[in-house]
Amino acid sequence: MRVLVAEDEAVSRLILQRAVEKLGHECLSANDGEQAWRLYRETSGVDVVISDWMMPGTDGLELCRRIRAENRDGYTYFIFLTALGDKEHLRMGLEAGADDYLSKPLDREELEVRLISASRVTSLHRQLSEQKSELERLNSRLAEQARTDPLTGLGNRLRMEEDLEVLHARMQRYGQTNCAILLDIDLFKPYNDTYGHPAGDEVLRRVAGVIGSYCRSGDSAYRYGGEEFLIILPEQQLKTGVSIAERLRRTVETLEIPHDAKEPPGFVTISAGVAALSGEDGEATDTLLKEADEALYEAKRTGRNRVKSAPGKGTGFDDR
Repeated sequence: MRVLVAEDEAVSRLILQRAVEKLGHECLSANDGEQAWRLYRETSGVDVVISDWMMPGTDGLELCRRIRAENRDGYTYFIFLTALGDKEHLRMGLEAGADDYLSKPLDREELEVRLISASRVTSLHRQLSEQKSELERLNSRLAEQARTDPLTGLGNRLRMEEDLEVLHARMQRYGQTNCAILLDIDLFKPYNDTYGHPAGDEVLRRVAGVIGSYCRSGDSAYRYGGEEFLIILPEQQLKTGVSIAERLRRTVETLEIPHDAKEPPGFVTISAGVAALSGEDGEATDTLLKEADEALYEAKRTGRNRVKSAPGKGTGFDDR
C-alpha cells in the first residue's frame, strides 16, 4: 500500500516511516498538516494516512475532514496517531471520518494489525468502486441500446421524442430556427415483395449509412418508422435543409441499387420533405414534423425521387 505519514515531531516521524517500510509498504512523510494535504492532493493512490492529532497550522482533525471531503476514486483509510485517549477525542475523530487509532509511543505489532485492516478495507472499497464503474458502464450501454434502432444504427423513436423535447425547450427559450428533413424510400413495399425482407433490410442500412455520412456535429438522425427517416438540423434555415436533402437524394440514386419492381425498372430512390420552424412562431416541434410530413407527401404525390419544401403556412410547396 501507499502510506502517507503526517507527524511534526522528527524522531517519531522517522520511526513510523521506517516501521511502515519494514512492513513492505511505500511511505510518504510530511512534517505538518499542510504539507500532508499537498502531498495527498498531488499523489494518486494514497491508500492510508497516518496522522498525528496535534500539529501546528492544519491539525490532524482538519486534515481528516479535508481528505473525507475530497472526491476520489477508491477509499483512503485514515488512522490517528495520538496520545489523547479520552472518549471525547475518539468521538471527534470518528465524526471527522477517521477509521482507527494508534497510540503513542508506537507499537509496531499494533501498527501491523492496523495496516492489515486498512488493506482489507481499501481492497473492498476498490472492488466496490470497480463494480460500480462497470455497472455504470453497462447501464450507459443499455440506455444507448434502448435509444438506437438495431437495424440502421440511427436513433429510434424514444431517442427522437427525448431529443425533440430538448429542441422544443431551446426553440422557446432562444427563438432558434430549426430544420427537419423527413424522407422515405420510394416504393419500398414492392421492393420487399420482389427481393425479400433481407434485401430490404440491406437497403435500409445503406440509406441510413448515407444519412449518417451527411450529418454534421449537432445534427440528429432517426429511423422514424418503417422506411421513413427523420433528420433534425438545429439552428439551420430552410435553404440549408433543402440543400442537404437534395444531396442525400442524389447520393442514394448514385448507389444504383436495382429496383425492378418500378415501372419502368430502375434504381432505389428516396423522396424528402423539408420544413423549418422558428421558436418565435410559438409552435411546438409537432408542427415542424407535420409540415415536413406534408412536404414529403407532396413529393411522393408529384412523382417521387424529389425534394419538396414547405416554407411556411399557406404558401404552398416548392421544388428545390
